[in-house]
Amino acid sequence: MLTDIEIAQQASLMPIDELAHSVGLTDEEFDPYGRDKAKVKLNADRAPKGKLILVTATSGMPAGSGKTTTSIALAQGMKRLGKNAVLALREPSLGPVFGMKGGAAGGGYSQVLPMESINLHFTGDFHAITAANNLLAALIDNARHQGQIQFKEVLWKRVMDVNERMLRHVVSGLGGSAHGIPTETGFDITAASELMAILCLATDEADLRRRLDAIVVGLDPDNQPITADRIGGTGALMALLLEAVKPNLVQSLEGNAAFIHGGPFANIAHGCNSIAATRAALTLGDYAITEAGFGADLGAEKFYNLKCRHAGFKPEATVLVTSTRALKWHGGLPLPELATPDVVALEKGLVNLRRHIENLKAFGPTVVVAINQFHTDTDEELALIRNECAAQGVRVAASTGFANGGAGATDLAQAVLEALEEPSDLTFTYETDAPLLDKINAVAQGIYKASRVELGPDALKDLKRLQDWGYDKLPICIAKTPFSFTADAKALGAPVDHVLPVQRLILNAGAGFIVVTTGSIMRMPGLPKRPAALGIDVKDGKITGLA
Repeated sequence: MLTDIEIAQQASLMPIDELAHSVGLTDEEFDPYGRDKAKVKLNADRAPKGKLILVTATSGMPAGSGKTTTSIALAQGMKRLGKNAVLALREPSLGPVFGMKGGAAGGGYSQVLPMESINLHFTGDFHAITAANNLLAALIDNARHQGQIQFKEVLWKRVMDVNERMLRHVVSGLGGSAHGIPTETGFDITAASELMAILCLATDEADLRRRLDAIVVGLDPDNQPITADRIGGTGALMALLLEAVKPNLVQSLEGNAAFIHGGPFANIAHGCNSIAATRAALTLGDYAITEAGFGADLGAEKFYNLKCRHAGFKPEATVLVTSTRALKWHGGLPLPELATPDVVALEKGLVNLRRHIENLKAFGPTVVVAINQFHTDTDEELALIRNECAAQGVRVAASTGFANGGAGATDLAQAVLEALEEPSDLTFTYETDAPLLDKINAVAQGIYKASRVELGPDALKDLKRLQDWGYDKLPICIAKTPFSFTADAKALGAPVDHVLPVQRLILNAGAGFIVVTTGSIMRMPGLPKRPAALGIDVKDGKITGLA
């Protein structure tokens, strides 16, 4: 089989204006960025009409679950059944692209195109967020240097969109007073910037401005919050983000419209694409298919409790992606052996699938399990998963979208269409006005099945400050390993009665939530021993090695 990039480079793309018109966009509603992508701003009087479908997955494993590939395959499968399905997905970060995971434009014959552009610079959204974030950092430091605002502590960090562990903790401003004020600080990856969350959660221009003004950037000598509106750079940030807030329109290999916009990670941020992109998909499609990052304990939980609560979205079905390989990993089989048939390991790993089904049922939308099928899967292994789904009372269908595109996902598409006919509601894990600790406990005990939450010394100090400032009723965004229901990446399967250790409670006042860091989670990833960057090149004017 051809590689992902070979498949993508051999594809024949529909011109972007033709694609835009095919989904009902007027010339005034989109601005082409070349021949194959566009920025979109819908007329304000357009109302969403479609049914929303969330695609999530069982707990993570090093090789990935195939969630984005399955999302695209599902849209293509629906198209083959004569349905108008539009995608709303996240933009890839350069961190994973050049790091361990690789790109995030799908795979095989279920990709969004142009995959090279989407995985690299695209329309410049990540660059705009990085620039705006770092402009705010520069304005803060300048206000300190000029003596305009007295800071006891600066909370705002700089960001960059590559994995760079050496920048997690740095000292800036060395070299004397002419060069600045020595400060202990550090870098986060752009996907973890509060500006990324703000871009994804802002509902319009006025809301974006309000959120930018509300960012807490530091503390004054009385330990009171200093917000970004006191710095005075909101207008400049708005200018940098003017184009970035508009969703990007591209297409799948089989011609589905796809909005790719925003890229927060689900392990260190809220893991969902923008409200604007999801709303565009709901407005232009009869079915809007979106995905939330990593496993359902992370991305789906935040999608429901944060994004849907804020935007008023009500998904009518949830697709839970799993695979024999993912479940065998959670059954204890080593990574090099996952392609080897092993019903014992698979049967042990079913506990992970069972837990995710239970959790997703509690949210309300009808659950459909999608088996991301590999050619090495045996009938016996597939039957085990099907039987477990039958026992749990949920629909299940295999997808071979990677190898066969939409034709390999028509059974899944049919199962989802049937699920959409069932009545569903949406239930949140915690009440909006519940105290902060109650919210953390609700997720830890209800979703992770922890026995208790344990706040470290720094988290206790953070909690006291948040209570004093009146921010302790905000929703929560838990930063946690994607490989386990616990804070320990090695605790596979579905552990119960564990302790969730909380290190910090980080205020994201502009985004409107508290980031709860657990375990050894890092907001700036590092590169693996052999980064994917070492296999990427340009030959005869074409990019190679991108996956």
